[in-house]
Amino acid sequence: MQFDDRLATVLRHRASDGRAARTQFRQLLDLLGARRGAYDRNLLSAAWLRLGALGETIPAPDRAAMIRDTGWRFRNPELAAHLAEDEPEVAAAALARAELAEEDWEALIPRLPIRARGFLRLRAGLPPRATDLLDRLGIHDRGLPVPELAVQPASESRSQPDDPRAREPLELTIPANDSGEESAIGALVRRIEAFQRARAKGPSADTSPRLPLGEQEETARPPLMGFAFTTDSEGRIDWAEPQVAPMVVGTLLTTDDVRSALRTWQRVERAPVELRGAPQIAGEWIVDAAPRFTVPGGRFYGLAGKFRRPAPHRVAGAVPDPGIEADRIRQLLHELRTPVNAIQGFAEVIQQQVFGPVPHEYRALAANIAADSARMLAGFDELDRLARLETGAVEPLEGDCDFALLCRGLAKQLEGVLAPRMAKFEADIPPSPLVVPMALREGEALAWRLFATLATALGAGEAVEVAMRAEGGAMALTATLPAVLAAEEDVFAAAPRPAPGALSAGMFGAGFALRLVRAEARAAGGDLEHVDERLRLTLPLLTAARGDPSPGSNRQERRRPQAR
Repeated sequence: MQFDDRLATVLRHRASDGRAARTQFRQLLDLLGARRGAYDRNLLSAAWLRLGALGETIPAPDRAAMIRDTGWRFRNPELAAHLAEDEPEVAAAALARAELAEEDWEALIPRLPIRARGFLRLRAGLPPRATDLLDRLGIHDRGLPVPELAVQPASESRSQPDDPRAREPLELTIPANDSGEESAIGALVRRIEAFQRARAKGPSADTSPRLPLGEQEETARPPLMGFAFTTDSEGRIDWAEPQVAPMVVGTLLTTDDVRSALRTWQRVERAPVELRGAPQIAGEWIVDAAPRFTVPGGRFYGLAGKFRRPAPHRVAGAVPDPGIEADRIRQLLHELRTPVNAIQGFAEVIQQQVFGPVPHEYRALAANIAADSARMLAGFDELDRLARLETGAVEPLEGDCDFALLCRGLAKQLEGVLAPRMAKFEADIPPSPLVVPMALREGEALAWRLFATLATALGAGEAVEVAMRAEGGAMALTATLPAVLAAEEDVFAAAPRPAPGALSAGMFGAGFALRLVRAEARAAGGDLEHVDERLRLTLPLLTAARGDPSPGSNRQERRRPQAR
């Protein structure tokens, strides 16, 4: 690399939502923590300001968890000084994670707030001169001094063998101070003595304080479904995600697949592993991991990967849980969006010549990459929306629209695209408004997805007959299927994808697009059905004057705007 433009690339993008803010915060930690003095002063000033602004939008526990992650280098004392000013858990995580040279610690410690110095005192492995400096600054280990307690019998009568109180524990008494006032510790000791005497006399009516030592059943926590981890060169887990670390750190992985990967420095793929211990981690797991090597010298020092629960064995005839499948799809899409976003950003930087002239051939290649990335992200959005709609995880937007007007406009708009193929829509749509309970944006998306899918599948000289009517409080649209879709046994699972062109049913083909239309219609209280080589779309109908639900609509009552 002739120059490092990563920091400028990160700062050029604005974090539009919570997920983007966390991603950018993590990127800035990586870039600012690994190097110092390698960027322009103005660029660094902008980076520190952006880091502080992002910190105000991300909860402190999330920031602390990102700082504790061992997947980035923390060698910049300026970043340690910056994070030490934040909330206590963020400051503690930063000072426990920083890997600084001895002279950097000596320069940093006097700049730290008093509270942050206390966090640093609890850290092990500080250089000797840093520890001495903390001692000179008066920062010592936290702990209260042990008071001088006088242990003596409460009364001489307790020593008599026939006195049942002789079995009571000895009282701890604190001598009064010179002013005759008893100390707080003495009052606390007497309260403990009173509790012990009351318990020795027998059980009472549940008025004494008790610790939850098995008297109440503990609420069982659900088992974990996955977590990241790393191992040393012998296969012993030396790091895991915070919520599972106390249960798995120190566990030695002894399966044949893991041992073979450690001997040959190779990847571990779908290796079955059984863990024992707490209920949250006990049971069967699948492990995927990759070898780790030190940067200076390339010495192998362990594996890094992820535990995940194996897929449950499906019983013949059993129907899979759509909620679980949707969650898996959303998790996969989350993992895929990050690299695609990065690829698109770098391609746009090259295509727009942000950092200097670029040959036109490279700009053309970068433009193609950016366009492909945009199409992939659009496909991811469609997958995510379908998963959310089919599981009820998203609510449709409030509003209404004239669906007849939308369909008339789309049929007219597609005439020019279909003309070279001698194909057309034969639309029979009434001129009167047919208002449905869908926001305009969602109504446009549903209508476009349906018409574009039909138009893409049309062959040369084919025509699609489209008719729209109001039937019993609902809008019904019927459309004949093009030959390529009519030949499919299940039109919602149609696999053929259209050839690339100006018109497309989407990244995943006609079957997926129609399935998404059906999910959107059902979310609005309607449906999309395949009946006798025709598609039939139904949506609840609203009266055009007031937007009130018509009789027979199965959609919940909607809030209508008041007339002004």
